[in-house]
Amino acid sequence: MADFGATDLDAFRKEVREQLEAMYPAELRDPDVKSDPEAVWGGRAFAGSADPQIVWMKRMAEKGWTTPTWPKEYGGGGLTAEQARVLEKEMAAGKYRPPVLAFGIWMLGPVLLEYATEAQKKTHLQRIVNGEVRWCQGYSEPGAGSDLAGLATKCEDKGDHWLINGSKVWTSYADKADWCFCLVRTDTTKKHEGISFVLIDMASPGVETRPIQLISGESPFCETFFTDVKIPKENLVGRVNGGWEIAKRLLQYERQNISAGFGEGGSAGGASGDLAVVARQYAGDSGQLEDADLRKRITENKMDFQALRLTIARSAAESRAGNGPSAATSIIKYAAAESAKIRSELMIEALGHQGLGWDGPGYETPEIVAVRGWLRTKANSIEGGTSEVNLNVIAKRVLGLPDMK
Repeated sequence: MADFGATDLDAFRKEVREQLEAMYPAELRDPDVKSDPEAVWGGRAFAGSADPQIVWMKRMAEKGWTTPTWPKEYGGGGLTAEQARVLEKEMAAGKYRPPVLAFGIWMLGPVLLEYATEAQKKTHLQRIVNGEVRWCQGYSEPGAGSDLAGLATKCEDKGDHWLINGSKVWTSYADKADWCFCLVRTDTTKKHEGISFVLIDMASPGVETRPIQLISGESPFCETFFTDVKIPKENLVGRVNGGWEIAKRLLQYERQNISAGFGEGGSAGGASGDLAVVARQYAGDSGQLEDADLRKRITENKMDFQALRLTIARSAAESRAGNGPSAATSIIKYAAAESAKIRSELMIEALGHQGLGWDGPGYETPEIVAVRGWLRTKANSIEGGTSEVNLNVIAKRVLGLPDMK
C-alpha cells in the first residue's frame, strides 16, 4: 500500500476499498456459507484451517488491519486515527465480517503495549494480531467479584518459576482459550499492593475449566482452577505487586469494548432485530403501533441508543487519538447495560404471549432467541464490573464526589 499522508484520506479510502474487495473470500459473501462460528475468535484450534473466516483473518493480519492503529513493529497497521476511521467506515459500508474477535485485541494488547517488556511485546503481540492465540481473562473469584482486590489466587516465587494455586469464576470462554491474562496474589500482607499480573498458558498441567450454564441456556462463562500450575518468570507483566494498576487500566479497555458491542441490531447478547419493526408486527394494527405508551417507551429507548452510539463513537475517536480510555468508560458501560436491558424487556412486551416461549412448537426461532437474549442481558449489569461498582467509579473519578462518612 502506498504511504499516504494524514491529509490524503480520499486516496487512502480508494485504496482501502480496493484492497478489501480483493482480499475478502468470495465464500463469505454467501449468507449460507458453512463457516465455524468459533473461527472468528481464532486460536490454536484453527491452526492450518482453510475455513474462509480464517483465510479472511490471515489476509487482514498480513496488512496489520486486525489492529490498524497498533505500531507496525508489532504487526499492527500503524494507521493514524483518521485512517483507522476510514477503514472502519469502509468495512461497514462493504458489510464485511469482522476478521477477528479477540480479548487479546480489545483488552490485553493495549496494556501490553503500555506495560510489557520489549521481549513480551515481541512474543505476544504479533500472535494476537494474527489471531493465533485466543485469550481469556482471569479476574473474578468466588470470594472476589465486586471487591476484586480481595482476590486470593496465590502466586509463589519458586526461584526459576512462579507456582499458582487458586480459582477464578465467570471466566469467559476459558474452556476454548489458549492463554489467560490473570490477576494473582504475590503478597498476602497487603490488599491492592499485593497483586500481580501474569500470563498463563491454558495447556499447562494443573489448569482445569468447567463451563457454567446460564438461565439463557448458554455456557459462555467458566470456573477455572489452578492446581500447582508452573509458569515461567518472564510471564509476569510489569513489576511484582504492581498488577492492580494494570488491572484498572485493562478494565477501562474492557468496559469500552463491552459498550461498543451494544447496538440497535445486536445489543451485546440481548434480543436482536429492529425493536420498532417487531413491535409493529406483533402489537400493531394495520402496520401501526396503536399503544401510545409502548410507542413512547420504544421511541425513548431508540433515542437513548442513538445517543449512546454517538457517545461511543466519540470515545473511540478520543482513544484512537492517543488519549486511551478514561474513567468515563464506566458511564458508557452503565448506560449501555441499562439501555440493553430495557430494550430486551420492551421486545418481550411487544411479543406478547409469543414472548413466553423457550422451546418446542408454537414459537418461531426469532421469538425463542428474543426470550433467551432477554435473559442474557441480566449479565450486562455484572460483566466488566457491576453497575453498582461503575456508579461508584463515576461518583469518585468522574464527578469527584467525596466518600460517604
